[in-house]
Amino acid sequence: MNQALWIAKTGLDAQQTRMSVVSNNLANVNTTGFKKGRASFEDLIYQTVRQPGAQSAQNNQLPTGLMTGVGVRTVATDKIFTQGNHIQTDNALDISVQGRGFFEILTPEGNIAYTRDGSFQLSADGQMVMSNGFELQPGIFIPEGATSVSVSQDGIVSVTLAGQENAPVEVGNIQLADFINPAGLQPIGQNLFIETAASGAPQQGNPGQDGLGRLMQGSLESSNVNIAEELVNMIETQRAYEINSKAISTSDQMMQYINNNL
Repeated sequence: MNQALWIAKTGLDAQQTRMSVVSNNLANVNTTGFKKGRASFEDLIYQTVRQPGAQSAQNNQLPTGLMTGVGVRTVATDKIFTQGNHIQTDNALDISVQGRGFFEILTPEGNIAYTRDGSFQLSADGQMVMSNGFELQPGIFIPEGATSVSVSQDGIVSVTLAGQENAPVEVGNIQLADFINPAGLQPIGQNLFIETAASGAPQQGNPGQDGLGRLMQGSLESSNVNIAEELVNMIETQRAYEINSKAISTSDQMMQYINNNL
């Protein structure tokens, strides 16, 4: 019975973690480019009392064994990189990715991070940056006096200057990076991910080539969180937590009965 208490305790910890993941998903339901998370679990080591296949007599083997599990633990919180919906904004600097790929961003520490958030703005120098001021890489500068900005599906950025409406000027090319295992990227907040040994090295290329997605100007990718799905997950988590709590309560009542009657 004491073992049952500790087994149920691991169940409470696991469901608490799952509720935290669900809560984070719901909190970011309106975060541009956000990818929902999922808690994954695994059972703990088993205590083997009788080994399956062991000899029960000279000519007989045990068809099954006697093994007692000791609970569960959270083994991972996976990011699900399914495509979010595209929301039309008609803002020339809002860009979404249709398909695979990440924008490359230069952090203040001089490192490269990756994002699906394409809500870019212009700095005081005319450079395309994220809302937090982090620079898009390779750097793209919009010249002063540009009357319009155009981003093609394959990433070519061109502008129209005042008095030269019939002669668009190319100012840069937006590139994307992809990973063999995007789920291995490490989220660091601010809509950014960084490379890890699990994700593999980034593979840069032009949008629309080598399996990379195409760009859509004037739109943003919304969060891929499904509210109805998360509410169902929340109910399941709550019920599982209650069941594990009930297991602790029942074990306590059994111990109380032994103490009072033996």
